[in-house]
Amino acid sequence: MAALVAGISSGEFSPVWAQTAVTPEEVLAGKLLGATDDLETSIPSSSVLALSDEMREFLRSHVNPGGTDVFRMQQLIDAMMGTTSFKLEYDENTRIASETFRLQQGNCLSFTTLFVALARGTGLKADFQEVEIPPDWSTRKDVFVLNRHVNVIVQLGASGSRAIDFNIGDFKSTYRVEKISDKRAIAHFFNNMGVERMQTGQISEAVAFFRRAIVDGDGEFSPPWTNLGMLYRKLGYYEHAEVAYIQAIKVDKEDDVAMSNLVSLYEKNGDLEKLEMYQKKVSKHRLRNPHLRYNLAREAFSAGDYSVAIEHLKSATRRVNDKAEYFFLLGVCYFMQGDEEKARRWTAKALRVAETEEEKRRYSEKIEALMQVSNSVH
Repeated sequence: MAALVAGISSGEFSPVWAQTAVTPEEVLAGKLLGATDDLETSIPSSSVLALSDEMREFLRSHVNPGGTDVFRMQQLIDAMMGTTSFKLEYDENTRIASETFRLQQGNCLSFTTLFVALARGTGLKADFQEVEIPPDWSTRKDVFVLNRHVNVIVQLGASGSRAIDFNIGDFKSTYRVEKISDKRAIAHFFNNMGVERMQTGQISEAVAFFRRAIVDGDGEFSPPWTNLGMLYRKLGYYEHAEVAYIQAIKVDKEDDVAMSNLVSLYEKNGDLEKLEMYQKKVSKHRLRNPHLRYNLAREAFSAGDYSVAIEHLKSATRRVNDKAEYFFLLGVCYFMQGDEEKARRWTAKALRVAETEEEKRRYSEKIEALMQVSNSVH
């Protein structure tokens, strides 16, 4: 639930600080949002990954402490996924590990947190990972939002490592991953809690969780600042929103959601000078984003503008070389232009980089269908 988008590199962008007396400390204090100096969350950081007595008994009953790392990990997976007495059910709520275990309900981050806690309880070396999934651009009430995905990596000694992902539909082994600290993972957790409170109108509680994500985090996690900006903007405190967005960019110059929301804020307020400046920066960066270029190529292809689609796809494939769908669409564009040689070259590349046998079969069928069309025309 973290608000973010792939962003501006540090060499390209320096934030222009708001000409206002509002400070980041004032934004974080949240006085205008009903927060108080002693406002605390009901969940201490130490409880997020803590094992309950029931969780320890579960491990004693299902995992052999004398087994190998691989064996213990498989026993844990089987206990969590393959038993009739324990069955996880998805809902939209972020919960600490012990509550997720007790209720057997939660969202993907809840399940991930639970797995890390249980895996460590068996002696396994389990860590959180951030996964760079392709951005899915969307807006909600004039603000830009995007989720960050977190999964688990288990180190298995001589047997290597294994990624455990509770949202497997969003995960591919080719996605870039980065192991993160528990502090960063807990920042994700509290940021999620804040977003959930924000969505239900519990404003002061949302502030408390965003504050905890910032204070207890690793100092380089920008989404809570972006979300504070959304809160201030929603309630009409535009100077505070501006400072929050700019603080997000100062913390992480790769946070383009903060940048995009800043553009939207200036557009709403009629600050044309800042609007023009930030629009140019956002537009320039987005054209360097291979995922966005692919989406633009699909739009151009649907409109029958194959030359524009090819331009976008060439840019995208210069930056990533493991996306079969990029190469296949490029081949189809050339096919639609009548260039069969290039069509064959790029569709063959798609077939080579396809990750699974199912993908290879699907692309083979599509290529065969294209060639049949070509032969019938000739």
